[in-house]
Amino acid sequence: MFARIFFFLVGFGFAIIGLVYIISYLNLMTIGYNFNQYIHFISRRFECYLTVIGLALIFITIFIRKGDKNELHL
Repeated sequence: MFARIFFFLVGFGFAIIGLVYIISYLNLMTIGYNFNQYIHFISRRFECYLTVIGLALIFITIFIRKGDKNELHL
């Protein structure tokens, strides 16, 4: 149970960090980047991959159920 809570919080932290970078990189559009260039730029940045990793961890900890049937699930 504690491992699930831990991985949920780690996934939440990764998702927040990645989303902050994605939002901050929106400033590139003010200096002349179009939307396709913006998507191409953030798809090459590791910080933005943290969003996908974090959302995957959250999904796994919420929807993958293992263990005792009487266990309290998030």
